[in-house]
Amino acid sequence: MAERREPLTPRLATPPVSSQRIASALRAAILGGEYAPGTWLRQDDLAARFGASRLPVREALRIIQAEGLVETFPNRGARVPTLDLEEVKILYRMRERLEPLTLSESIPRMSEDDIERMERLQEKIEANTDVGRFLLLDREFHMASYEGCPSPELLGMTTRLWNSTQHYRRAFMLLATPGRAAMVNAEHRLVLDAIRRRDVKDGERYLAGHIRRTRVELTQRPELFYET
Repeated sequence: MAERREPLTPRLATPPVSSQRIASALRAAILGGEYAPGTWLRQDDLAARFGASRLPVREALRIIQAEGLVETFPNRGARVPTLDLEEVKILYRMRERLEPLTLSESIPRMSEDDIERMERLQEKIEANTDVGRFLLLDREFHMASYEGCPSPELLGMTTRLWNSTQHYRRAFMLLATPGRAAMVNAEHRLVLDAIRRRDVKDGERYLAGHIRRTRVELTQRPELFYET
């Protein structure tokens, strides 16, 4: 009589790591300061880190390149961009002009729930004392104010400019005086008040001044930048 065998339990295949998941992790690492400007991101190293093949890693790098988080070089790989002082000045001047436009398109389309979400974010910012946490909340606050903008192109450019200057804001905030937090909170409150009143002109004016002040303060810290 033939020996009866128990049916084998089917082995479940491990789902492949998607390019979107890798891009999300790399985005968080770069914005969070894990990868500083000038850091090379090698496909083989990233594939080993994420347990993936090179194909989704390559696609993930394309995704975050489009967001301004890395620059790629043929036969060399991808690198977190470095900027000198003049380049950062120009990027901030672009932000001073572009982001008020993004906000002006967003304000009329924001719901009361959107505004309440911004209020909760600002309360978290005011209660926070950690620089890393502040940068995440500050970014979320501003991006929430732009969510009503109907133009993907405008939103994409705004996000790319934010990403390009994130490291330098981080470095600056680590050196900032305690009084700066009070100034940031006051400016946020002005922008939020303009949004509540659906006052596009005031919103544009307050936001432009908020970005301009950061630019001016950054330019007083030349040690933060790379010489070309």
